[in-house]
Amino acid sequence: MPTMPLTSSSISFARSPVLLLGLVSALLLAGCGTGSRRVTYEPEAFGSTTTHTRNYEATEAQTCEAARRALLSQGYMITAANADLVTGRKSFQPAAEVHVEVEFRVVCALESTRGGKVTKSTVAFATALQDRYGIKKVNNSASLGVGAIGSLSLPFSGSDDAMVKVASETLTDERFYDRFFALLDRFLEGPDVEGEAETPDEAPAAAASPAPTALPAPQPAPAPVAAPAVTYPVSSSPNRG
Repeated sequence: MPTMPLTSSSISFARSPVLLLGLVSALLLAGCGTGSRRVTYEPEAFGSTTTHTRNYEATEAQTCEAARRALLSQGYMITAANADLVTGRKSFQPAAEVHVEVEFRVVCALESTRGGKVTKSTVAFATALQDRYGIKKVNNSASLGVGAIGSLSLPFSGSDDAMVKVASETLTDERFYDRFFALLDRFLEGPDVEGEAETPDEAPAAAASPAPTALPAPQPAPAPVAAPAVTYPVSSSPNRG
């Protein structure tokens, strides 16, 4: 039986299925190797307005002053404080190589007017941001100058530890904010919440000073005592004849 000569077209046709199979396999392997896990985020429902807010029958300055005192009572370091804004920071050390900082922010906004009348009501908005830091080890290297080559970096065993931020999250636990707002309410009900001195009672009338005692009449000065007369004896000389 005669054999057909192999041409370039027949060779390419014979190799094409093999090449196609190899290409598909490579694509599948690449897809498996580079596939990333899908990240899901907590959806923002915007349905609740009670987690971060409370209403108080007080002015903006009174509400923010109570918030400042509430944070101070829990060990927060106040970084800003005015009539409508208070911020504070507090550090935590949950583990040996983990550092956590919480920044608490309270915004005091006057409630909208109702019926054309200004209401003495303030809305307090509270938000806490938690930053987490971890230790990162950095290896040190030394540079050595070599004539015509240039500089050559040589690693050595020394290393430095640095704290770097590894996570940042807004706290959304309702119980956390409930405790804060309850404490704010306690300071708001306390006396002298604005730091102003209370009106002092009228000073009692000064006691009448006693009438001065009459001085005794001056006594007449005693008459000077006359000095006694002093007599000197006179000597008589005898007459001489």
